[in-house]
Amino acid sequence: MVDAAPKLSVRDLTVRYGDFTALDRISLDVLPNEIFGIIGPANSGKTSFLRALNRMEEFQPSMKVEGKIYFNGQDITAVRNVYRLRQKVGVVFPLPVGLPMSIYENVAFGPRLAGVRKRSELDEIVERCLRRAALWDEVKDRLNALGSLLSGGQQQRLTIARALSQDPELLLLDEFSIAVDPVTTMRIEDVLRELKDEVTIILVTNLVQQARRLADRTAFFLESELVEVGVTEDLFTGPVVDQRTRDYVEGRFG
Repeated sequence: MVDAAPKLSVRDLTVRYGDFTALDRISLDVLPNEIFGIIGPANSGKTSFLRALNRMEEFQPSMKVEGKIYFNGQDITAVRNVYRLRQKVGVVFPLPVGLPMSIYENVAFGPRLAGVRKRSELDEIVERCLRRAALWDEVKDRLNALGSLLSGGQQQRLTIARALSQDPELLLLDEFSIAVDPVTTMRIEDVLRELKDEVTIILVTNLVQQARRLADRTAFFLESELVEVGVTEDLFTGPVVDQRTRDYVEGRFG
């Protein structure tokens, strides 16, 4: 993994909202098919980092992004077709955001926008994505039911299935377990472990033990800065590079 070309390279990334600096000159690499964790207290810039990766500043006029973000070696600011970029970069938000339609159509919506019309192809995509999100067995007999009628944990897995429906290369997860119970959280964690064979995953979490369980490498953000990034277990048990990291993962603040 260490010798692999980065899937994502971020150089001197700065994000501002008006006069407030959410991220200050962040530089890091994310490698192919790894789960890359991002930890840090509230307001340390974690969510702003994900927003910049998906060019969400185009929806938020006060958000200004500086620096370079390279995805598969290409500067994402030079991508003219933002929709195609977002096909390759899926996002799962903290609270499940289901579309006001059936379970089937929640997953088929993206492929339809991309031009898939044949019912047989859509059927295959829907089943594949629901299986990858560990939801198929629970909903296969009620695909025409409203997605909003599912439990919170099921809706979050439906959100993951929808994010997977366009075969993204990079999956961004922002506090996916906030609204789900511990049992469902562990099920989703199992899903993520399996998905990393196919997709590169960036996992933002306030649960440091979740990062320890899942992430191959982890970055620690604090007060808009990247304190350090390294092999996850080293941040917990290895030689201390920055005492603030050890203090945070051991619960002394945050």
